[in-house]
Amino acid sequence: MKYRELGKTGLMVSEIGLGCEGFVEEDYAMTGKLLDLAHKQGVNYFDLFASDPQMRDAIGAALKGRREDFIIQAHICSIWKNGQYERSRDLAETKASFEDLLQRLDTDHVEVGMIHYCDAMDDWQTILDHGILDYARELKAQGRIGHIGLSSHNPEVALAAIGTGEIEVLMFSVNPCYDLQPASEDCEDLWADETYTNEYTNMDPERQALYEECQRRGVGISVMKVFGGGDLLKADMSPAGVALTSDQCIHYALCRPAVATVLAGARNVEDLETSLTYEFASEEERDYASALASFPRVTWSGHCMYCGHCAPCQKGIDVAMVTKLLNLAVAQETMPETVREHYKSQKHHAVECVACGACEMRCPFGVSIRENMKKATEVFGF
Repeated sequence: MKYRELGKTGLMVSEIGLGCEGFVEEDYAMTGKLLDLAHKQGVNYFDLFASDPQMRDAIGAALKGRREDFIIQAHICSIWKNGQYERSRDLAETKASFEDLLQRLDTDHVEVGMIHYCDAMDDWQTILDHGILDYARELKAQGRIGHIGLSSHNPEVALAAIGTGEIEVLMFSVNPCYDLQPASEDCEDLWADETYTNEYTNMDPERQALYEECQRRGVGISVMKVFGGGDLLKADMSPAGVALTSDQCIHYALCRPAVATVLAGARNVEDLETSLTYEFASEEERDYASALASFPRVTWSGHCMYCGHCAPCQKGIDVAMVTKLLNLAVAQETMPETVREHYKSQKHHAVECVACGACEMRCPFGVSIRENMKKATEVFGF
């Protein structure tokens, strides 16, 4: 298992994480089986959005004796009411649910306290005005959460939230189909068939801007819906009309700026085992470029997808990384020092490009790589 730093939190998280959907299976007996496999394979990060008391009890029991081996991302504002899960912005309900969470997990803290499910700007304003963010700050000051997070499907809302400087971790839906869609306050637009009847040219610029802004600010992204609820893995269900593999979906997400971990949905042990094969997959098995290039009604022409097909460079330049850093550098007036230092740490730099054009012949998306290398030399100075 490989590990990545979750933004600026200092937490080193497994690049394959675990969602909690499968914990309810087999009358919650699946909880222990999934955590056993996760623990054995080095998965140290899992998300818990659900407020089901039985699920929380089952997780608490499964964590006994190994709580310190897991990093928990648990949600604030997820409550259990009238026998079902609900999202709440009522402060009293929110506080009671969080106290219940810690008690049932038999822990005094969670590493990431995730403000739950905000897809509308007026809802984000409610979080600001009704004491929800203040409560998250209090929990952090008390050490009961380590870091403040937010879960969202809407790049507009997410950009506004991270712009406050308060959000340290963003849980966001990332896959090559959802990345085509403009911001919407209804997350169901992301998987509605009718939203994929248009012609698309590259990913939505606001989503690209979100990933780059998270990278600049040091906000770590944990990815949800990497398989689009499983639809992306089936040609007859995928909005793209093309089936992707789990390895391709995971690799696509992990190649986006700021992404630290992919929360793989798993209903059973076999599902989790399938996601974990990513750690042993070859470059060919992970390669998503050819699949993306075959999407009907979509052209990615001229847009670097960081797929790495440009390699190898005869001068050793990591072209995909240099391009990613260039995009981060030019997205705002003042270059972040972290971007400059990351570029500086590269073994080979854009100035070494001899403009042979071999990389462009290999690029599936027709990117003007030689022009990008010239621009990177100008922007970074070497």
